[in-house]
Amino acid sequence: MVNDKHYKGTTTVGIVCKDGVVLATEQRATMGNFIASKTAKKVYQIDDRVAMTIAGSVGDAQQIVRVMSVESKLYKMRRKESMTIKGLTTLLSNMLSGQRYYPLMVQLLVGGYDKNGPSIYSLDALGGSIEETKAVSTGSGSPFAYGVLEDRYRENMSTEEGVELAVRALHNAMKRDSASGENIDVVVINEDKYTRLDMDEVKKMREEF
Repeated sequence: MVNDKHYKGTTTVGIVCKDGVVLATEQRATMGNFIASKTAKKVYQIDDRVAMTIAGSVGDAQQIVRVMSVESKLYKMRRKESMTIKGLTTLLSNMLSGQRYYPLMVQLLVGGYDKNGPSIYSLDALGGSIEETKAVSTGSGSPFAYGVLEDRYRENMSTEEGVELAVRALHNAMKRDSASGENIDVVVINEDKYTRLDMDEVKKMREEF
């Protein structure tokens, strides 16, 4: 049996828009030259208006998702309100930093919409965090995705425009990075709702590129 904690290889994209955030990933997971999964889930909802993308070791990332989901629920039960994106990121950063001698091999994006508006943070395996104000990509295919993001991103994009840009960036990364492929999973988060786009809708979008 293949142990999922060794699944690696991915491309993720996060885009901050004027009315929300867009988080998107492809769905291939690899073990060296072997394609271990074609339907790997890499975008996880951890609160009503917050999601996390994962790159790196799937087992480590899923452990983080479980912990952060529980911590978010506990905070909401105690305080009667959701934790801010920055608060969640600080908690996650402390968790990763505390594992520095046995690091969790992940690269993460945490994004969503809270009382301060839309925001996305990127985190490395040792807990370093950066607030991303425009567009960001992680994983093995990120150099290819950044070529599209830096060329086409503009200030005050709508989430609809952000979706098109995220899909285009991933589509191009998948052409050149062998560890990225299959379908594209897209999540849109704004003040009112958390939406996961239909796969067929994304496929039609890709056919137009």
